[in-house]
Amino acid sequence: MPAPPPRPETARSPAKTLPPGERIGLIAGFGRFPILFAERARAQGIPVVAVGIRGECSPDLGPLVERLHWCGIARLGRLLRLLKAEGLRRAIMAGKIHKARVFGPLRLLRFLPDWKTLTLWYRHVRDRKDDTLLGTFAEELSREGIALESAADYCPELLAPEGVLTYRRPTAGEEKDIQFGWELAKRMGGLDVGQTVAVREQAVLAVEAIEGTDAAIRRAGTLCKAGGFTVVKVAKPAQDMRYDVPTVGPETVRSLVESGARLLAIEAGKTYLLDPEETLRAADAAGIAIVSRRAPA
Repeated sequence: MPAPPPRPETARSPAKTLPPGERIGLIAGFGRFPILFAERARAQGIPVVAVGIRGECSPDLGPLVERLHWCGIARLGRLLRLLKAEGLRRAIMAGKIHKARVFGPLRLLRFLPDWKTLTLWYRHVRDRKDDTLLGTFAEELSREGIALESAADYCPELLAPEGVLTYRRPTAGEEKDIQFGWELAKRMGGLDVGQTVAVREQAVLAVEAIEGTDAAIRRAGTLCKAGGFTVVKVAKPAQDMRYDVPTVGPETVRSLVESGARLLAIEAGKTYLLDPEETLRAADAAGIAIVSRRAPA
């Protein structure tokens, strides 16, 4: 097999810098994203102080930041105190929070929420959609003098470029599934249900909800034993780039391989592509196509 074509490059805005002496807070969840952000920030000379969410954040983050504090998922008051005690005026969020944990049994005893969390959860949150919860969190940070910013402002190179990123290109049938799935995924994103759908022959196999992308892909695999389906993951129509931005990486490809999927379509410039060399190499080895496209105007 010939070598895959060079990965397309997309024009990006220059990386944001900080005023001299200022540091940035990293609210770190699950996965590689917090680690990659810390590595990129350190390479650019941006000092980072992290608050890792217990049960989500990897301790491997510690050596990459000035300090790594720990905070429970339902301890918003403690999180704010940590950020303010460090004198931080801006913060970014990186990494997944497994929301399904919040709906487990005996959740009050498991998470021991502080008063700030209880007040927001029961008095100020009108529903439990991701945008509602995260938007309320961003507003609370702002009231405390801390601006929530986008990781893409500081590391724009983490965003997926536009183009066919793998050796294999979509077939004519897969192109139809991309178009079909794209519209559905945008509608689901607009409802704040999920951002991923799996389709085959213009039939919907799975729609992502609280379980997350990888679990939705595996569910599609159990429903389509023949494999060969297409996964489409897009940004919400009014995506706030500060949080809940679509993210794919090596784990996504592993889920695709295990489930029998043959193509992943993502939105260029609005999706984080983590560890791109490893991700695309694994996709090429499995004969999976990865396509990154702009949303139609």
